[in-house]
Amino acid sequence: MQHTLFALVENKPGVLNRVASLFRRRNFNIESLNVGRTESPDVSRMTIVMEGNEVDVSIVEANLYKLVNVIDVQDVTNQPAVTRDLALIKVRAKPEQRSEIANLVSIFRAKIVDVAPETVIVEITGTEDKIESLLELLRPLGIEEMVRTGQVAMMRGTGSGERRVPSAGSNGNGKSALNSPPSASSETAN
Repeated sequence: MQHTLFALVENKPGVLNRVASLFRRRNFNIESLNVGRTESPDVSRMTIVMEGNEVDVSIVEANLYKLVNVIDVQDVTNQPAVTRDLALIKVRAKPEQRSEIANLVSIFRAKIVDVAPETVIVEITGTEDKIESLLELLRPLGIEEMVRTGQVAMMRGTGSGERRVPSAGSNGNGKSALNSPPSASSETAN
């Protein structure tokens, strides 16, 4: 079963490498990994999609908390969350096919973002199922190239995801990284 995890981490060099290494060492596959800054410039949010059972997810969560730069981890798999993926799809398109592609794209609330003599680039945002459905319809036309961001997710309302480890908010040292004083490097950056 696919599980979606959020991990709030300190926005510092090397954190992504440490998280990826944890998955490699434990021999777990990352289906999707998306990282970006949050509303706080010192904190980044990772959305990790992995294949595994409840035991696997518990092991990953416990090991993520052992990493010094990890602030919080939540499993949002069975929680009310909004998930989205972005895809750019380059499709072969002769001039006489462009209106057909434009109509197809509009059904999925996607848009054409670039037109070249022999191709168009389609941008679509949505659930994985929505993107896969559009891809299935575009394949007969000829997909030249595609890139996807991987999932990003956010809890609906004010709820939070499931936490299996009681030390939520701890950064591995038993201290909350969210409440820690700024580091010397961030103080001198201004």
